Amino acid sequence: MNSKLFDLSGKVAIVTGGNGGIGLGMARGLAEAGAGIAVVGRDVAKSNAAVADLRTRGIKAISVTADVTDQSAVEAMVQRVKNELGRVDILVNNAGINIRKAPHALDLAEWDSVIKTNLTSAFLCSQAAYPAMKAAGGGKIINIGSMMSIFGASFAPAYAASKGGIVQFTRSCAVAWAVDGIQVNAILPGWIDTDLTRRARVEIDGLHDKVLARTPAARWGAIADFAGIAVFLASGASDFVTGTAIPVDGGFSIMG
Repeated sequence: MNSKLFDLSGKVAIVTGGNGGIGLGMARGLAEAGAGIAVVGRDVAKSNAAVADLRTRGIKAISVTADVTDQSAVEAMVQRVKNELGRVDILVNNAGINIRKAPHALDLAEWDSVIKTNLTSAFLCSQAAYPAMKAAGGGKIINIGSMMSIFGASFAPAYAASKGGIVQFTRSCAVAWAVDGIQVNAILPGWIDTDLTRRARVEIDGLHDKVLARTPAARWGAIADFAGIAVFLASGASDFVTGTAIPVDGGFSIMG
C-alpha cells in the first residue's frame, strides 16, 4: 500500500471540541499522520493539556479559545490558525452538547443552545474555512454526527435534530464544494466511552447493558477508534469520497 495516501505532513487541521473525547482521539490520529493541529475549545486548561499531548507526537499544535456559535469569533479563530500555522486544510466539526429531556419538557432556550452548539457551529466553521481551502485548491471537512442522526430517542429531541441536520448539511456542502476540490463527510459515532456518555449512563437507567446487548462488537467504543477514520477522511485516500455518513459504532446501527 502507498503510505503517502495517508500522509498529512505539511497539512493543518482545526478540530473543534478537540480537547477531549472523540475530538481528541481524532486530533491524535491526525497528528500521528503528520498534520499540525489547532485545538479549539472553551476550557483553556483542558485545551492546553491536549496541545501538550499532541506535541509529544512531534507536530506543531496550538490551543484556540473560541465560541464556535459566534460568527466573528469563528472568523477570528480561522484567521489565527492561518497566521500561526500557515494554512487550513482540514476542519473537524466536533463541538457538541446534549440536554437530555423529553420533547414536551425541553424549553426553547435549551433547544436553541443544542442546535447552535451542534449544528450552527458546523455551518459557521465550514463557511469560515471554505475560502482558505478553495484558495489552496482543496480541503477536507469532517462533521461529527451520531447514532441519533439515524434513530430517534425520547430523551434527546434537540440533539437528534441537530445530528440529523449534520448529515444533510454535509451532503449540501459536498455537492456545493466538490468543484473546489473539497470533500465533506460525516462520521456517526456509536456509543463511545467519553465524559458525555458516562453522564448518560448515570442519567439513563440500564443504558450500559442495553448498549452492550445491541453492539455486535460487545464493547463501548474508545476515542482511539476514531484515529483511523479521521486520517482516512482527511487524507488523499478519500479524494473520491464525499457526502457520506460513516457509522463508527461496532455494528450498533446494523444490529437486527
